[in-house]
Amino acid sequence: MKLKYLPKACTSILSALLIVSACGSGVAGSLAGSEGDKRFPPALTRDAKSPCNKGYKAYVAAGGHSAYATTPYTRVMSLYIICGSSLNAPSQKVAEAAAMKSCVATRARYKVTNGGACEIAASK
Repeated sequence: MKLKYLPKACTSILSALLIVSACGSGVAGSLAGSEGDKRFPPALTRDAKSPCNKGYKAYVAAGGHSAYATTPYTRVMSLYIICGSSLNAPSQKVAEAAAMKSCVATRARYKVTNGGACEIAASK
């Protein structure tokens, strides 16, 4: 018994799998432009030149594992926003730790005692 349609069916199935795998690998290559996992929306000022706005834009543009930490902004308690970020780290966990360290160091530098503590706003 000779299988007449088996080679054509195998060729079609393999070509479809190749197309699907090629599409998936292109998407997973870079994290640039992604906001990642947002835990809460970071409060950003309207001033495009502020350090926190620049840090958040750099975080979104980064192609590797990155994190953005900030103090939560509430109109009643705080009149300022303190932030820190880590770009292109080896892993998401390392990026989060470095962003928290940067934010806490900024709080210590400005001797902030009231308001919220630093928290990870977004990471990828």
